[in-house]
Amino acid sequence: MPRLAAALRGLAAAAAALITVAAVPSGAAADTVPHRPAPSSQPGNGPKAPAEFVALRDVDPTVIQEMRYFTPHDFMGVPVTGYRAPMCLLTRDAARALHRAQRSFLRRGYSLKVYDCYRPQRAVDHFVAWAKDLGDQRMKAEFYPRVDKSTLFRDGYIAEKSGHSRGSTLDLTLVRLPALPTRPYVPGEPLSSCHGPKAARFPDNSLDMGTGFDCFDTLAHTLDPRIKGEQRANRLLLKDGLERAGFVNYDKEWWHYTFTPETFPDTYFDFPVARRSLVRH
Repeated sequence: MPRLAAALRGLAAAAAALITVAAVPSGAAADTVPHRPAPSSQPGNGPKAPAEFVALRDVDPTVIQEMRYFTPHDFMGVPVTGYRAPMCLLTRDAARALHRAQRSFLRRGYSLKVYDCYRPQRAVDHFVAWAKDLGDQRMKAEFYPRVDKSTLFRDGYIAEKSGHSRGSTLDLTLVRLPALPTRPYVPGEPLSSCHGPKAARFPDNSLDMGTGFDCFDTLAHTLDPRIKGEQRANRLLLKDGLERAGFVNYDKEWWHYTFTPETFPDTYFDFPVARRSLVRH
């Protein structure tokens, strides 16, 4: 029996040694402490969101979602890399704040509608690559008719980093209830300028904000003095309601808001927009 126990101890030690060696990456020093990747980041699973991220629909299913970058109806004319589902992901704090704002708007006969929420870095990289391809201007007539594509970086319309990738920024508008459906965009259909009269723009069930979403034009500046009357009142209605809930507007885009303080003020994430990116408990 003593010999059998000793043999078993020897086998266990050998197995442990093999596991340790297998865990050390190729080329690592023998005395390096092995690092085991978390299950969420192991090859094959893809990157996962931190536990602080949620699906907006799980927090407030009443907010309308028209996730433009999952579709070809955007300034590039193609679905954007990294959007694997038409869903809004946000940090939990931002989603709860949006829920508070939504309750206030619902009492007044309106609903919030989100166009974009968390945006992975790979999507931002897609924007940058498109902006550098000056030959691709298929959507110019709608989204940037008065802007030369070569100036998009200089004018700040495209950048290599986006606050959306931190999870507390989103693009949104207001819809009067009951909400009418918005017809889908058909690739190749005639385009209408995003800064024209509402009746001439691509159909959108939102309030008239003076321009369409993602309009690369100074008319999209939230307080542009040329925006007056009902259009200005609608922008201020959205702005006031969101500010009361803790959001701050980016003054060059009437649709762009960030909840503060941000959960991740200095971190840019790259997990895909998909249900499976969320951590399950």
